[in-house]
Amino acid sequence: MTAMLRRGVGAVFAPLLFLVLTAYFMWNALHGNLGIEAYQHQKKLQAEAQAALRDAHQELDIWHRRVMALNENALDPDMLDERSRVMLNSSHKGDLVIPYGDKNQLY
Repeated sequence: MTAMLRRGVGAVFAPLLFLVLTAYFMWNALHGNLGIEAYQHQKKLQAEAQAALRDAHQELDIWHRRVMALNENALDPDMLDERSRVMLNSSHKGDLVIPYGDKNQLY
């Protein structure tokens, strides 16, 4: 009886051990640190980082255009003088000042 029990346990033990090991490796392949879920999470983070990089490049291009617009060759001195006078509410002696009404504001 004992020999038969030992033989039965021996016959079941090896396949059960391999089944448990297979289940362990399958679980790690899905949920482990290097598993499929971790890979998908890393891909999502990579896509978010690339989107942030694209946004940063677009903002950099906008600021580059703004800085290039401040180049002295790009600015019209007369328009700059006119705009600064309007903003500072100042004029030279002899300047012709035309007041605008509330509904007809220039700026």
